[in-house]
Amino acid sequence: MFVDSHCHLDRLDPATHGGSVAAALEAARGCDVRQFLAIAVSLDDVPTLAGIAREHADVAISAGVHPLQLLEREPDIDTIKEAAERFDAVAIGECGLDYHYLGKTPERVPSREVQRERFRRQLVAATELELPVIVHTRDAREDTLALIREHSDPAIGGVLHCFTEDLEMAREAVRHGFHISLSGIVTFRNAERLREVARRVPLDRLLIETDSPYLAPVPHRGKPNEPAWVVEVAECIAAERGISIEEVAMQTTANFFRLFRRAAPEVSAETREVLAHAGLV
Repeated sequence: MFVDSHCHLDRLDPATHGGSVAAALEAARGCDVRQFLAIAVSLDDVPTLAGIAREHADVAISAGVHPLQLLEREPDIDTIKEAAERFDAVAIGECGLDYHYLGKTPERVPSREVQRERFRRQLVAATELELPVIVHTRDAREDTLALIREHSDPAIGGVLHCFTEDLEMAREAVRHGFHISLSGIVTFRNAERLREVARRVPLDRLLIETDSPYLAPVPHRGKPNEPAWVVEVAECIAAERGISIEEVAMQTTANFFRLFRRAAPEVSAETREVLAHAGLV
C-alpha cells in the first residue's frame, strides 16, 4: 500500500474526475493508495478539509498557513493551536519560508520578516501540541534550518515536503528529526540532484507525495496532478535505489504512520499489518 503524504484535496482541478474528491480518492485506492494527508494553506481551509476527512476515513488533515499567503491579520500561536485541536489536525502546516518571489513581485508576497515570524509561531504551536510540522522551503535554506533548530523538537520531528534542495540540506534536516518527502519533481528529466537525494537519504526517512493538483510526475507531466499518481514517485525511488517498489511502499507507509501518529486511529486490517511490521502497533 501507498500513502500520499501531501495533497490539496480542496483544490483538485475540475478536469480531474470532474472535480470530485470522492472519485479522485477512489481512483487512488484502485492503485493501492490507502491513506491521504490533506494539507491546509490557510486556517480558513481547515473546516473544509475536516469535512472531507469526516466523509473519508482514510483522509487526515493538517492546519497551518503557507508562507506565501497574504493575510490581513497574522494568527497568533493560540489561534493556530485552537484550529488544529478543534478539527483534529494531525500536523501543523504547510508552513515555512519562500523567498523566491521577493525580488520579483515583493508586493504580492509577505516580507521575510512576516514569513519568519509566521513560521516561528507555527513551529512553537507544533511543539506545544506535540504535532509534527510540514515545512515548505524555497530559496530560504539557512533561515529555514535556523528556525527549525531553534523552535522544533527533534523528538516530534516533521517533514520537508516537496523537497527540491540538495543532499546536504536533507542530511541536516534528518539530523534534526525530520523526514524528506519527494514529489513528482523527482521524475523530471532535469532532476538529477534530487534523484541523488532519493538514492542516499536513509529509506526510513523518506516519504512520498503528489502535492496534487500540482507537479504531476512523468508520464503525466503537464496535466493536473492527482493522488493516484504517487505510485509513479515510488517507482522512481525504487529504480534509483535498485530495490522493489513493494519495499518503497512498505517503508514509506511505515514512515508516515511513525511520524503522523494521529493520522489513522481506526485503520484497516491491511494498514494494521503494515504498522505491525514496522513495530508501530
